[in-house]
Amino acid sequence: MASNKLRALNAKEEKESEMDMSPMIDMVFLLLIFFIVVSSPMIVKMDPEVKPAVAFNSTPADDKNGRIVINIRGEEDYYKLNFNDADAKMTNEDEIAEYVEAEVERIAALNSAYKPKLHLRGDKEVLFEYSQTAIAGAAKAGVNQIIFSVYPFAKK
Repeated sequence: MASNKLRALNAKEEKESEMDMSPMIDMVFLLLIFFIVVSSPMIVKMDPEVKPAVAFNSTPADDKNGRIVINIRGEEDYYKLNFNDADAKMTNEDEIAEYVEAEVERIAALNSAYKPKLHLRGDKEVLFEYSQTAIAGAAKAGVNQIIFSVYPFAKK
């Protein structure tokens, strides 16, 4: 008797279980939109008046986060990232240090994991001693990592 009932249970067709994928697809799109909105791309504006030198062994910097860009056009001719602003020009080490300190605070507010780095974009005609002024100003503000911007050598 028990074996007949067991055979009858086994003989019944089983329904396949189905999963509704639409909530999962909705969740994927919500996550995608969230990450697009939250992420902040790093765009380095380039001063058209600054023409960096060419370097044979240049390598691109890996991390673009935390850069403090200073464009150097000549003696007492240092420009902040927004080089078109009226107050973008800096003329001495103290002004550079003040700018770098403000940028360090801004970077720390964005993400404390970012390490601030000085990104120097010097014209190829500018003497290195003018870069030293910018480096000294950044050192006063506590930034000791420096990136020099150059064009890579084009192989023909």
